[in-house]
Amino acid sequence: MHATTPVFGIVAGEASGDLLGAGLIRALKQHYPNARFIGIAGPQMLAEGAETLVPMERLSVMGLVEVLGRLRELFTVRDRLIEQLQAEKIDAFIGIDAPDFNLRIAAALKPAGIPTIHYVSPSVWAWRQGRVKGIRASVDLMLCLLPFEKAFYDKHDVPAVFVGHPLADSLPMMPESSQAQARLGLIDAVDVGDVSLSRRRAVALLPGSRRGEVASLLPLLLATAEILHQQFPALRFLIPAINAERAEQIREAVQAHAKLPIQVFDQHVGNDVGRVVMSAANVIVLASGTATLEAMLLKKPMVVAYRLHWLTWLIARLLVKIPFVSLPNLLAGRRLVPELLQNQATPENLARETAAWLNAPDKVAATVATYAELHESLRQDASATGAAAIARLLASRAYKTLEVDLQP
Repeated sequence: MHATTPVFGIVAGEASGDLLGAGLIRALKQHYPNARFIGIAGPQMLAEGAETLVPMERLSVMGLVEVLGRLRELFTVRDRLIEQLQAEKIDAFIGIDAPDFNLRIAAALKPAGIPTIHYVSPSVWAWRQGRVKGIRASVDLMLCLLPFEKAFYDKHDVPAVFVGHPLADSLPMMPESSQAQARLGLIDAVDVGDVSLSRRRAVALLPGSRRGEVASLLPLLLATAEILHQQFPALRFLIPAINAERAEQIREAVQAHAKLPIQVFDQHVGNDVGRVVMSAANVIVLASGTATLEAMLLKKPMVVAYRLHWLTWLIARLLVKIPFVSLPNLLAGRRLVPELLQNQATPENLARETAAWLNAPDKVAATVATYAELHESLRQDASATGAAAIARLLASRAYKTLEVDLQP
């Protein structure tokens, strides 16, 4: 290790990784105040003093969203980055998410004796489990956000540490729904905290963030809303749109349901429009994915739905090795929230499961109590825990090097 100024190679490929990287850099500075961080960084990592050799936006656009057609450029960036990190004689490499990109860099650096760390496990525990062999060969330490990920790596002899989930660290244990309702204009700001007003019930419909996903799921959700509207005439429906394009797509689809009390909220609410809409709702109907974890941390009952192309579904059934698809159920180890997949994902079934939540406050209370237990288990101060694990790895490497140097 550099005597006074350790140098970390660090790569984030998109905004979520940039946020994780910024927190990790802050925590690592507690151990190494003079450390340098070089690689690929976004604005939040740059604000913490990281140096970027390639603009993060270039990687986000290229490889991690629209890979095909630009593979050659992606490979060029990767190979040049490896050369630059080796020239800098980095003391460790930290890849944040983006496994297709970062694990290949780790595999190139590890044979040179550079400690390699990967932050955010790929879903190798869920499908294509054979990939763990490549991970074991390229990574010295895996920082896991979820406890069952560490259990998987322990079974496969990959050094791993459960650091907890940063979202669990940042979200309060008891979110306040009325504040979110006020931000959306559903109640007046002066009425925040008025329990009677906060009981005006709403269902959040989350069709996803990608055009194809919305095109596939939104008609199903709107048909579900039609059934629920017949059963609960006072019920409101809230739909978030992460950008102007999705807002236009959603509003166009909603026009065919003019009698439904639906409101579409876009980025004018803020960059956290999805979280605000979820917070304001009584029940959430959403696609399987990371949004299910956020809904759990916001203590919201949910119904999980997903439909794939029949061939994709057939392949997934052969490859996927997990009993559930939603993170709340995976974390609980049981069916905590309903999952309606493929042919089960019908408007009638979704409406029935949503109504079951609306009609069963005792069931909601029991589920929320379990949510709170899971939330607490994920609160591990991820950045500090991850930084401490990295420091232990580097200290053990330095000790082994010293032992070799002292041998006669």
